[in-house]
Amino acid sequence: MEKLVEGFKKFQTEVFGAKRELFTRLSQGQEPRALFITCSDSRVDPTLLTQADPGELFILRNAGNIVPSYGGVLGGNTATIEYAVAVLGVKHVIVCGHTDCGVMRALLHPDTVKDLPAVKNWMDQAETTRRIVRENYADLRGEDLLISTIQENVRVQLDHLKTHPTVAVRLRRGMLTLHGWVYSIATGDIWAYDDEKEAFVSLVAR
Repeated sequence: MEKLVEGFKKFQTEVFGAKRELFTRLSQGQEPRALFITCSDSRVDPTLLTQADPGELFILRNAGNIVPSYGGVLGGNTATIEYAVAVLGVKHVIVCGHTDCGVMRALLHPDTVKDLPAVKNWMDQAETTRRIVRENYADLRGEDLLISTIQENVRVQLDHLKTHPTVAVRLRRGMLTLHGWVYSIATGDIWAYDDEKEAFVSLVAR
């Protein structure tokens, strides 16, 4: 905890002062460029990955970067998406998974969370991912299976997003673009889903 407090002191004395104009402007309101939906995993830092300044990303984090289908769970996740799209008018929504995801491992090995009822209940939102992987990737094992699960989960959450009325309306009007990313913790690379290729490709190479 001491390290975090010292970090805040450094922010206040060095960072805040250097960006005072930015923070003054942000105190009047926000106009984020994108809604960034990602996992709660401590190794994933959206602002660090994108080098975004405060105010540029509206961030939604939860275990497994899961987007409940509209009507299934009208909770904080749904409210965050609705507010970002309908009120803040973000032009882009990014769903970003990551390698070594504990939720995706648990999806493949449900016994590991048998004593975690809240986690098990939350993972029901990824049932479509589990079935797609079971039916289409039966030949894979180990890390290859996990990576495919992580990627498929991102694609499924993009589909779930389209069930949200505010998202569907703006997609139809051409006012919103959806992006699917997977961040590699080991290499620092990001793989982005390419609709034409129907595959994830390095964001650097696009």
